[in-house]
Amino acid sequence: MTINAPSTTPSITSAPPDHRPTPLIECPGLARRAGVGRLFIKVEGERPLGSFKSLGGMLAGQRALARAAERADGACLRLICASDGNHGLAVAAAAQRAGVPAAVYLPTSVSRTRAERIAALDGEVRWIDGTYDDAVAIATAAAARGEGLLIADTSPDPDDIVVRDVMAGYGVLAAELVEQFDADKAARPTHLFVQAGVGGLAAAMAEGLQTILQPPGAILVVEPENAACVAAALVAGHPVQVPGDLHTSAHMLSCGLASASALQILQRHRAQSVTVDEQALDEAVAVMIASGGPRTTPSGAAGLAGLLRTAAQTSLRARYRLGTDSIILLIATEGPIAEKN
Repeated sequence: MTINAPSTTPSITSAPPDHRPTPLIECPGLARRAGVGRLFIKVEGERPLGSFKSLGGMLAGQRALARAAERADGACLRLICASDGNHGLAVAAAAQRAGVPAAVYLPTSVSRTRAERIAALDGEVRWIDGTYDDAVAIATAAAARGEGLLIADTSPDPDDIVVRDVMAGYGVLAAELVEQFDADKAARPTHLFVQAGVGGLAAAMAEGLQTILQPPGAILVVEPENAACVAAALVAGHPVQVPGDLHTSAHMLSCGLASASALQILQRHRAQSVTVDEQALDEAVAVMIASGGPRTTPSGAAGLAGLLRTAAQTSLRARYRLGTDSIILLIATEGPIAEKN
């Protein structure tokens, strides 16, 4: 079953001019496997640039350039960001559309395939020997030196305007879901299993889906065990640096420090954490395809990995009130990528 959305979303002021909602599909096979009532997947691989990140990076980049033009203070009109791949691609697209250069700082763990996609949009790739968090620090320093406008998707400042613009872009996805579920009110979700890097998508979904979540309205943030920065922040009550190399097959989730803006929202909506190991992430990709879901990556299937881990343990099912009548929402955050190292 596919729930169709309108061809446009007039009420979403932050949507790009060429905006088209992505499909929301129902997967009965996955629902049976997880022992739940119904299960829906939002297919973000059909978004321009192949992931939900196109919504956030594009909007934030355009708004930053508009603010700089209003100031007319001689600021360098170059967009700068750190990325594991998809955010950088979106920022490069925003810069190309505006006719300005972009510099994207990538950790060397990012595949050459993702780097080449950024370069194809005229983005300058600057390799960083370190983690995503190291790339964030170097990009921030470059912007502080006046080398360009920082389009960050994370910040220690909970009021960072650019980070909030990025999450506003992701809010378009949430608004699409509200309209799509409004077409079938009996299908409204009881549980959201949503993956997190720094937490921006999870926060935008937690905020934007409140009008359609049914009790218990559980928001489960899913992360790789090796890069569970949102889990650590939820326990500590503030962002804390996760140690280690953050290595995971879910490359887009390889982040060691949660966004302060995202954390505030997740705390307000009582989000809870689920962590998954590498085997679960890899298996979720195959399970999703075999059960009639979209083709994706370990990053895109992480929400499913979290659901399957929860569904397999009686104690976790009880903790999160997961039952045979539960209605699950997952987001396949990106399409398949032929990684080339």
